[in-house]
Order: sequence, then C-alpha cells, then structure tokens
Amino acid sequence: MRANVFLFAVLCAGVALPCCANGGEEAGTVLFKSDFEKDDVGKSAADLGFVVIGEGDFHVALDGKNKVLELAPTPLDTHGFLFGPNESENVSVQARVFGTASGRRFPLFGIGIGGVGGYMLRLQPVRKVLEVLKADQVKKAVPYTWTSNTWTVLALSVRKAQDGAWVIEGKAWEDGKEEPKEPLLSFADNEKPTAGRAGLWGIPYSGELIRFDDLLVRKVK
Repeated sequence: MRANVFLFAVLCAGVALPCCANGGEEAGTVLFKSDFEKDDVGKSAADLGFVVIGEGDFHVALDGKNKVLELAPTPLDTHGFLFGPNESENVSVQARVFGTASGRRFPLFGIGIGGVGGYMLRLQPVRKVLEVLKADQVKKAVPYTWTSNTWTVLALSVRKAQDGAWVIEGKAWEDGKEEPKEPLLSFADNEKPTAGRAGLWGIPYSGELIRFDDLLVRKVK
C-alpha cells in the first residue's frame, strides 16, 4: 500500500536545540522540532515548507489555545508529509496525534524513519494493533487499545547495535498518562536501514479530522 499512497516529500531543514530526558525525549541532539506555536493559523503545509502529494488539506489550526497541524477529513485517502533531515540510524522520531472514531469507523495514523521505504510505527485502532512495518511488510505487531478523541504519543527509534544489527523500537501511549518504561515493540534487523526523513501520515476513515503536534527528531545513542 505504501508504495502507492505514500508518495510525498518535504523540503524543510532541521534545527539543533538542546533537549531534556523526560516525556519521551531521551537525551540527544534535536535535529528538528516543531509545535506550530509560532506559525499563523490557516497556514498550509506548503506555507510551512512541506510538500504534500495529493489533495490532503494540512493547515495550522487552533485546538483551544494550542496550535496544531490539522488534516481535513476529506478527501478520504492517505495523506502525509516528511520532515527533518535525512537520517538512517541512531535517530528517533516522536509526535502527538489526535483522532476521533465515528461509530464503527476509526482513523489510522503512523510515524516513520528513513523516508517512504523506511520503518513505520502504525496504529490501527479498528484492529486494536500497534505494528512496525518496513517497505509494506509487517515486522512486528502487538495488541493496543486506542481511546477515541484523545491525543496519542507515537515514538519510534532506530539504533545501531555493536554486533552490526540495528534495533528498532516503538512506543505509543495516551498523552497525559505515564510513558511506558520499555518499548512496546522491539526487534533486530540485519539489513542496513536506508537514509531518509521522518514522516507522519493519517487516513481519516472515520470522516473526522486528524491533528498532529509536537514533532521531534533527535540523534540518540
């Protein structure tokens, strides 16, 4: 599916800022960070430097007093964007995602490292599954019960191990609740990961908007 629907790119640069070791932000150099607070309401993804392929409407909106990047619920398709610098290993990406169910219809969303063909941590509320994919293939999956109308934190990392393998770890948790101390998914891959930008995407299957906030890309040990 990703080969057909995740054909998008971004022309944005990262910034280097200090980072703390709390709230999912492990110690490491921040390569890219955005909470949209300095961006004007109504600015499109293109205004922010993102290049979105397709007809998805990403724009800065207010969520109470907080600014977010909002994806309109129509058209019903997969929409996404890449952000930050090209990285392949010893990197992590994290963001908050908001979605709402409508009856038996649920949104789908994910976060990734290494561009379109890299690793993706995907949450499928309809199946109650959290999974990591690489090039369309599910590498590992675990049960996960998502709560509608809440913010969910997604975090994914790729680290090079001493034995030449790469360790991929993923987490998800409801914003405001305690972050899991250990990864919910973890596995080793002997194939060297490709370099690429971090990514976020969503499919508004429920017919409701999807919101994104607090994008963060870091170098990690």
